[in-house]
Amino acid sequence: MSRAEVTVGIDIGTSSVKAVAADGDGKVVASVRVPHEFSVPTPGRFQHDAEVAWRRGPREALAAVSTDLDVRGVSVAAMVPSLTAVGDDGVPLVPGLLYGDERGREVGDGESGDKIPTERGELLGFMAWARREAPNAKGFWPAQGVANHALSGEAVIDTTTAATAHPFFDYQHGWDAAIGAEIGARIEEMPRVLPPGWKAAQVDGDGPALASGAIDAMAEQIVAGADNDGDVLVILGTTLIIWAVTDNADTVPGYWTIPHTAPGKLLVGGPSNAGGLFCNWAAGLLAEGGTPEPGRVPVWAPYPRGERAPLHDTTRRAVLADLDLTHDGAAIRRASFEASGFVVRRALDTARQRIGLEPRRIVVTGGGVRVSEWVQAVADATQIPVDCVAVPEGGALGSAWLARIAAGLEEVTAMADGRKWASVGRRVEADPAWATPMEDRYQRFLELSQ
Repeated sequence: MSRAEVTVGIDIGTSSVKAVAADGDGKVVASVRVPHEFSVPTPGRFQHDAEVAWRRGPREALAAVSTDLDVRGVSVAAMVPSLTAVGDDGVPLVPGLLYGDERGREVGDGESGDKIPTERGELLGFMAWARREAPNAKGFWPAQGVANHALSGEAVIDTTTAATAHPFFDYQHGWDAAIGAEIGARIEEMPRVLPPGWKAAQVDGDGPALASGAIDAMAEQIVAGADNDGDVLVILGTTLIIWAVTDNADTVPGYWTIPHTAPGKLLVGGPSNAGGLFCNWAAGLLAEGGTPEPGRVPVWAPYPRGERAPLHDTTRRAVLADLDLTHDGAAIRRASFEASGFVVRRALDTARQRIGLEPRRIVVTGGGVRVSEWVQAVADATQIPVDCVAVPEGGALGSAWLARIAAGLEEVTAMADGRKWASVGRRVEADPAWATPMEDRYQRFLELSQ
């Protein structure tokens, strides 16, 4: 009996490495989650053990989903920005720094409120710190580079990941030696860069084709099916990410406008810290159980580690407002999910006011798809129907599609065709009983988030 022909997508997340093996129709035939820890040694620091999360985790995940399968290609996605310093053998020498870590603010202006992290030098700050901590390092690699080297012996990343090092890297000229010199990095210490989906190497030298990799949110986007005007992609991961589909290139203050993989379309939105990291932290403070009442919920400003879009303020801290003796653990838990929903609504309201966006449905992906309270709160906060993808591990599934391109099973121009793998598992409608009380709380949320 012949083995099933598949490609494997790997997604290095904040709290685990996810991997799926998918056949040519996008059916997931094997999946695994390899947990790892993140650490917050001080309020401003946020890091991984890069050896565990970036180097060992992807190899363990690949081995777990490859049993009795004919793996033709592999691709790795990961969160951005991230960085560690490595020795000759690719072994990390310092912690893996993650998005929002204060060590990313050591260079760049960091003062202009609406600049995106790549423009204010977050990853360049990571590199300057890593060089000081590991002066004899042989390389400075993001998570994708560490994982790809562990899988193939080749330090390679894709162009979208490399672009988080702007202006050290730009699409036209590659790595800039002069800017590298300012932060103590040489071009030969940086990973090789190829477009997403391109074959970069082979696993273990003679195994399946290894793609260059991708940013996790981009991999999610490829297979989510949120491709038409009025669609909104919301990634319910450790980070909350909102992307509204539009053809209007006008800017929206505080948010980003980037190309969509769907031809002729753009995405407006950005990442927020009001994702699973916040919701899990808030829920962890409370005992589970109970049913909240629509009119008996306090309001969170969900910023225990600052906020990304649209505030771009690392100094923000969380506030639980309007708490009284009628509130129980269920109400406070509901408030945390409502805060996440309010962040989504704020992004859509801003885009509606500035570019005339008219959202008609939300497509949610990521591990939060399995958390019914979270999905319901997003629907209730926005009063927009929410379609939950059938495969929550969208970053891994999108990576499996990119692996098909690297393996020669799809054309190199077929990135947007990943939408044919998109499928909806269930639809969640807003609960009318929550509309009026949540409107008042949304206005209070905006007051707390000035």
